[in-house]
Amino acid sequence: MASFLSPPFSFRLSLPRRHFSQSAVPRAPSNPPARPRRYFVPRNSNGNLPVYSDIRNNGTRQLIHIRGVDGQAHLLAQELRISLFKASSSDRARANVEVQNGQNVVISGIVQKNEVVEWLKAQGF
Repeated sequence: MASFLSPPFSFRLSLPRRHFSQSAVPRAPSNPPARPRRYFVPRNSNGNLPVYSDIRNNGTRQLIHIRGVDGQAHLLAQELRISLFKASSSDRARANVEVQNGQNVVISGIVQKNEVVEWLKAQGF
């Protein structure tokens, strides 16, 4: 007597067989791999980027800190200097990007914290 849970007849799905010359996963596009960066900006325990603003001298000195850069922080400072401050702007002459203690990048000048965070996100951090 057949159970009501089992089908009344046995059937077998006919799936196409895979030959050894076929791969199980489709081939990835042959784009050249992205050049690995020599620095990394890890996120903090809350999942945010470690970018902090610091206002000193009664609001006349504005600093942006990027803390805990792994690798060569001076390369990050160079890329920030080139991309955030355009060559033709007057802000580039007043802005300064420097590395402190080998792993902290400090940006002084006219730049907002959100601009730095968006730039880092666009770079993939």
